[in-house]
Amino acid sequence: MNKFYSYGKQTIEQDDIDAVVEVLNGDWLTQGPYVKKFEDDLSEKFNAKYVSAVANGTAGLHLIALALEWKQGDIVITTPITFLASANCILYAGATPDFVDIDSVSYTMDVNKLEQKLKDYQIKGKKVKAVVAVDFAGHPCDWKKLRLLADKYSFQLVNDNCHALGAEIESNIGYACKFADIVNMSFHPVKHITTGEGGAVLTNDVELDKKIKILRTHGITKDEKYLTKNDGPWYYEMHELGFNYRITDFQCALGSSQLKKLKSFIKRRIEIASYYDEHLSNDERFIVPELSAGIKHAYHLYSLQIKFDELRISKKDFFEKMKENNIGLQVHYFPVHLQPYYKSNYGFAEGDYPMAESFYKNEVSLPIYPLLANDDVDYIVKKIKEFAI
Repeated sequence: MNKFYSYGKQTIEQDDIDAVVEVLNGDWLTQGPYVKKFEDDLSEKFNAKYVSAVANGTAGLHLIALALEWKQGDIVITTPITFLASANCILYAGATPDFVDIDSVSYTMDVNKLEQKLKDYQIKGKKVKAVVAVDFAGHPCDWKKLRLLADKYSFQLVNDNCHALGAEIESNIGYACKFADIVNMSFHPVKHITTGEGGAVLTNDVELDKKIKILRTHGITKDEKYLTKNDGPWYYEMHELGFNYRITDFQCALGSSQLKKLKSFIKRRIEIASYYDEHLSNDERFIVPELSAGIKHAYHLYSLQIKFDELRISKKDFFEKMKENNIGLQVHYFPVHLQPYYKSNYGFAEGDYPMAESFYKNEVSLPIYPLLANDDVDYIVKKIKEFAI
């Protein structure tokens, strides 16, 4: 059978399998010691005081919305170029979503347009409750400016960091908790490390961490400090309306094993991205992703823009041609504000965020994961050039 190249794929090695088998042969499959170990490993790696491992990245965003106490009437801003969960978490809390367009270099939220929107709301006598900024594709946002704006306009700052594990700002891999109030991560198989499904919420705020931990387990606590009474060691109380957003021990054992390899995984992704850059950047048909100053890109995605308006082949036909040759491209993303639900319920329309809409029309996500060999990447580049005519 011929090899098929999807846009993303997990790297599972024997030591990962051994770590999971060890847990399966033990006494705890869930709510055991490996959850705490994985949380401690993430805390150390990303310089976060507090970490809560959860069922998936979407669960993490939901918990963040609840912990920050978003409610009806609150305005929360995010980017239109993201997975739906970055915006849907606003709706889960009953708040009102809004968007800010992307910039042309990082494809992340344009901080100048954000400040203008904040000013516009001020003029109307309205205040923005929070901003969910997404480190799209693995390129960090302008977090220094975002932090300044958060302090100036008094909004909560959330880093949707699901694309950017291992990215750096000025050589700091722990930038996320340095600048944001709270951070969300995902360990889906196409991400940099995987637990199958899984996610984590990171923060340096003890009160936010306390809320996250109780909300991920049905709102239940057994901590004697918070009980209204104590009938015995079996006793627990529900203090919040929470959810079962827990993660298993065998998933966390896999996560800790994978985390040890993050540096090598990122190194290989950068090598592949550099090859794409080298072989596509001088061709006028293509626009390769750029890097802002002081940034180490984690390359969860390699977002190539192809000038389909200037070519004979359509984007759809290009996709089909590539698939026929065992190359599975993807598009990240169809802008959230153009989803039927957001258009019909919140009045967003085509033309609202032109940079995002233009990006969507041109963008294709190329295969980029550590298992790709140099010959594989060369084959992909050759087919791109062959069919983009």
